[in-house]
Amino acid sequence: MAVFKEIVTKAVIGKAKKTSKTVCEITPEITPDTILGCWVINHEFSGLNSGGNVKVNGSFDVNVWYSYDNNTKTSVITDRFSYNETMNMTLKDNSKLTNNSEIIVRSLKQPTVTDVNIDNGVVKMNVEKELGIEIVGDTMVKVSVEEDEDDYEVLEDEPTLQEEETKEIDEVTTDYLK
Repeated sequence: MAVFKEIVTKAVIGKAKKTSKTVCEITPEITPDTILGCWVINHEFSGLNSGGNVKVNGSFDVNVWYSYDNNTKTSVITDRFSYNETMNMTLKDNSKLTNNSEIIVRSLKQPTVTDVNIDNGVVKMNVEKELGIEIVGDTMVKVSVEEDEDDYEVLEDEPTLQEEETKEIDEVTTDYLK
């Protein structure tokens, strides 16, 4: 009959990813004629337990390079955008998200401007990103345990020289002395 033991260890108890799109707006002081480029930098984020759900707080900077004055001059404007996303994670084996759970958030796809246009002097951009979340928590593993004893080879000491001499003396008979 097999005997099982339970081992408590840390393991990934939940894993998911989410792609999201955000509309960002920047209003430059000078009305732009053409958008020459957009890029996102300084993406920062962290995850925390919020009532059994994962809440990701993050921010990034968007730089917009544009032309103005009938496309004769250029300028760059930068603005910082923050986001808060709540994710309802499904955990394995009926595990629960607790304060002892570790939340690991990774950027699987850095924020990127996918579409940009000018609407009445306002630059409107679609920013797309993908975040991966892993929840590390306590879980239990059952392992089969064998109760057979380990088979050890029995080693015997070889006799030493002194033991051999003693053996020879013990074999001396009294008739030998005559």
